[in-house]
Amino acid sequence: MSNTHLHPEIHLQSSDILKDIVIGMSDGLTVPFALAAGLSGAVSSTNVIVIAGIAEIAAGSIAMGLGGYLAGKTEQDHYASEEKTEYWEVENKTAVEIEEVRNVFANWGLSKEIQIQATNEIIKDKDRWVAFMMKHELGLEKPDAKRAGKSAFNIGVSYIVGGIIPLSPYFFIKESYDALKFSVIITLVCLYIFGFFKSKITGVNAWIGGLKVMLIGALAAGAAFGIAKLIEG
Repeated sequence: MSNTHLHPEIHLQSSDILKDIVIGMSDGLTVPFALAAGLSGAVSSTNVIVIAGIAEIAAGSIAMGLGGYLAGKTEQDHYASEEKTEYWEVENKTAVEIEEVRNVFANWGLSKEIQIQATNEIIKDKDRWVAFMMKHELGLEKPDAKRAGKSAFNIGVSYIVGGIIPLSPYFFIKESYDALKFSVIITLVCLYIFGFFKSKITGVNAWIGGLKVMLIGALAAGAAFGIAKLIEG
């Protein structure tokens, strides 16, 4: 009796929802943070900053959500267009399409006999034939029909959640400079944590990735604050 030795293979893959959260959170944390920092350099009362911050978060979440929706719809429309073309080619260029199926199997290293058998099996069903060509010839996966709406919601909500973080100290502290100090600490910590897990998902060095995201946010906020002070001066 032979023993089969198995070892666990860990692959960290990012799903569509994680991609949406990354897109929404990255801008949600950075843009309102820079806006609040910039306004803190120009006004002393936090009331104006809170109002402007909420308005920006509302507008930003809608814009980002709409962008996610349009991206999802574009993906669906592109797939539908290519699928329609593939059905036409199967009907009108049958011999060419059969040869393309066989070429796919040939590129996989299958023997001539197996290529023919597999090809004959695939072309028995037109829908399966087209689905095979879409995936293995064009490299397209059929998108989720609800993907556009889900993406818009995920990105929009993530932007709002991210945007509330740098703005939160301004709800409770009256002086903008004092609120900015807490906002900087809270946001930079959150940016680092966000960058850490984002990098972990994408398979790069998490510690360096977190530091990069944190520095980008700090530079954006610092630039906005400095410009506001220069204009005020």
